Amino acid sequence: MKLVVQLILWVVIVFLGYLTFNAVYAPIQFNKVKEARYKKVIERLKDIRKAELAHKEVTGEFAPTFDRLVKFIDTAKFTITERRDTTYLDEEYKKSYGVDKYKGDVVIDTIGFVSVKDSLFKGTNRYKELKYVPTTNKEEEFQIGARKIKKNNTAMPVFEVKVAKEVILKDQDKDLVAQEKQVVSVEEVNGPYIQVGSLDEVNTSGNWPKVYGDNDK
Repeated sequence: MKLVVQLILWVVIVFLGYLTFNAVYAPIQFNKVKEARYKKVIERLKDIRKAELAHKEVTGEFAPTFDRLVKFIDTAKFTITERRDTTYLDEEYKKSYGVDKYKGDVVIDTIGFVSVKDSLFKGTNRYKELKYVPTTNKEEEFQIGARKIKKNNTAMPVFEVKVAKEVILKDQDKDLVAQEKQVVSVEEVNGPYIQVGSLDEVNTSGNWPKVYGDNDK
C-alpha cells in the first residue's frame, strides 16, 4: 500500500507540475501566434485603407464592397496636375478707371495620368486578395462597409473594414481568445475586432498600437 500511495503522489506531483508549466507556457505561445497573425492582418488592412483613400480621391466616396474596390484598382487612374501662378490684366478695372491693374491667379494644368494599380501596388497583384483575412487560407473575409454620415450639416463619406479576433485566432485556446477580446491596453489591440475606419465617425485610422506600425494614414 505504501508503494501504491507513493506512485499516486508522484502522478499527482507530475500532473500539478504539468498544469503549472502549461499555465505559464501556453500564454507565451499564444502571444507569439497572436502577434505574428495580427501583423499580417494589419498589413492587409493598411493596403485596404490605401485603396479606399484612392477610391475617395478619384470618385468622391469610399467603396462599399471589395468587388468594387478591386475593379477600381484595375481600371482607375490618378490625374497628375501642375499648379502655377499667373497674372492677367483686369480689363474691367481698366475700362472703369483707365489704369492698368493686374490680378494674380492660380492655374492648375493636367499634365498626365498614372494607373492606381501601379501607383499603390507597384505592379503586384496582391490587391486581388484584399478581401481575404491573410491568416485563414482564404477561408474568411473581412467585413467591409461604406456610407455617408452628417457632420456639421455636410454629408461625409466614411468606411470601415474589420475582422473579429476570434476569426484570426480560431484554432487557439478558447479561454485565452476570450481574454484577448476583452483586453484594454495602450500596447494592445483593444476590443473584439481589428479594424480600420469607422461607420459612425469621420476616421480612417486603425485601432492597433504603434508597435504594429502607423495606425493613421
